[in-house]
Amino acid sequence: MENKFLAICKEDLDKRGIKEVDFVFVSGDAYVDHASFAAALLCRLLEANGYTVGLLAQPDFKSAESFKEFGRPRLAFLVSAGAMDSMVSNYTANNKPRSEDAYSHGGIAGRRPDRAIIKYTAKIREAYKGVAVLIGGIEASLRRFSHYDYWSNTVKRSILLDSKADLLMYGMGEHAILEIAAKLKEGIPVRQIRGVRGTCWYTGKAEELPQYVPALKAPDSNTATAAETEASANDAPLPKNKPALMLPPYAEICKDTAECKDLFARSYLVQEENTDAINAHTLIEAAESRYVVQEPPALPLTTKEFDAIYELPFTRRWHPIYDKPAENGKRGIPALEEVKFSLTSCRGCFGACSFCAITFHQGRRIQSRSHQSLLKEASFMTEDPDFKGYIHDVGGPTANFRHDACQLQAKRGACPKRDCLGTNPCPNVKVDHTDYVELLRKLKSLPKVKKVFIRSGIRFDYLMMDKDKTFLYELCKDHISGQLKVAPEHVSDSVLTLMRKSCHSLYEKFSSEYARVNKELGKKQYLVPYYICSHPGAGLNEAIEVALYLKKTGFVPDQVQDFYPTPGSLSTCMYWTGLNPHKKNADGSLQKVYVARGARERKLQRALLQFNKRENKSLVIEALKSAGRMDLLHTFYPHG
Repeated sequence: MENKFLAICKEDLDKRGIKEVDFVFVSGDAYVDHASFAAALLCRLLEANGYTVGLLAQPDFKSAESFKEFGRPRLAFLVSAGAMDSMVSNYTANNKPRSEDAYSHGGIAGRRPDRAIIKYTAKIREAYKGVAVLIGGIEASLRRFSHYDYWSNTVKRSILLDSKADLLMYGMGEHAILEIAAKLKEGIPVRQIRGVRGTCWYTGKAEELPQYVPALKAPDSNTATAAETEASANDAPLPKNKPALMLPPYAEICKDTAECKDLFARSYLVQEENTDAINAHTLIEAAESRYVVQEPPALPLTTKEFDAIYELPFTRRWHPIYDKPAENGKRGIPALEEVKFSLTSCRGCFGACSFCAITFHQGRRIQSRSHQSLLKEASFMTEDPDFKGYIHDVGGPTANFRHDACQLQAKRGACPKRDCLGTNPCPNVKVDHTDYVELLRKLKSLPKVKKVFIRSGIRFDYLMMDKDKTFLYELCKDHISGQLKVAPEHVSDSVLTLMRKSCHSLYEKFSSEYARVNKELGKKQYLVPYYICSHPGAGLNEAIEVALYLKKTGFVPDQVQDFYPTPGSLSTCMYWTGLNPHKKNADGSLQKVYVARGARERKLQRALLQFNKRENKSLVIEALKSAGRMDLLHTFYPHG
């Protein structure tokens, strides 16, 4: 009987009569054959295009022998740390080792190494000299240029250089991986592959670089992108044959000095302004004697392409090797439980939250699957013996985004210097939930479906911009069960502005509207808001502001998220530099941002947001004393 899973060992190849694989895919995750897991998706995509693939899921990173399971691949090794950056997977926001890993057998931690891409690539090089190695996934994507590394508290070079890989794929990767595979099949050496969107390559020869101009010609301008913005405002044609932009070199941004941090922040801004496939420039960064070249992002998937990828023959199960109990007695891969009965309807996000790196990875353009494809998957899902009648989610990074933010984006891309949402939403944003409502109604009417839930994040600011309240009404009526999780993130408008979120008063309006609709429906349903403490710009006074609001509303969260400075986000740039690259003073210098550093203040801010916990009382008192607000002690503890 044919093995329906991907090949995970030499024995699987023998059963299929395959003597040599084209690619070996190395993943930091255990193998789950579901489209929500990149290793399965990309391997299935390669197989569908005629390539043979072997999947090494969580190989023994201490032994080069583990990487010889399939022999030397004919074309290349493909290396990913998995669904998460390995350092985020292994450590909490307070740099403590995590006790669990949802992407490992039984949820056991420690099966993916720290800095997995570097470790895996080193062992591959040890096993096979001269073999082509391509890196990708979230860890590679967000570390493609020099980046602040929270765990070492240093600025590190591009992971392409530190891993000694040959080529880096950033973003979601489907277009890039097929184009690269075709070039390798043609016999083009991996180090000679150039011009593939969504990739980074490097060279030690300046003469191999494309024509470029300095990205920072003056402290307060980026002339190339400024010209494009002016053209966009006039709806003029985008410039053709745009020169590449040379970022400040690694040597000038890596040190812990005011000058280096200023350049780091300005370099980050240029990168952020060049994340759209239509209007991005090629970017170049020098690091020591080499240059890392980033080609423009891959074009968004068409609906037809998106549908086809998700309709590949996934078993939607973890591999049977995980059916047996792990060392802790647990079976399977916990991460599958969250997505097994969920539907991915979209990709990309134009929300632009400062602490989120989706812009750098998936981009701001929305890509959506067709109703037909989603209904087909849902129908297939209902035949699963474990299906109980509940579709757990229909969404993506933001559930209620199903189309581009505005009509101009299809022609001009996302504006480099203008946010779609946030504190000051763009007037061109097209607010329309009609397609999403129609999709949910169709799914709800399928045989065997009792309920369709929405668990992905919902942008309540976008929802409130919609004059048609049909979606809000149907959301409350049909798609939540008792409570809706939302993310106001903070109460202080100064912090929310730095987060690029809507003002607090809009959240209060949404809260009131939500309560009104539920009252009309005769339902007792509540909001469960998420808050982040210690975000750049947030000090003890801002944490006290949140605590007072929580006290007034009678809601104190069970969990509070400490700000986590992960690579690729604006908030992480602000955390490292203490500067806001988007705001300049009159003299052209960047505005300073307060940053809560050190475990103690982070602990005090978290305690304030959970002041009702008995163990936090002494910390709250310490925080109030430090902020000079002991007048509030009786407010929080009226009974002493």
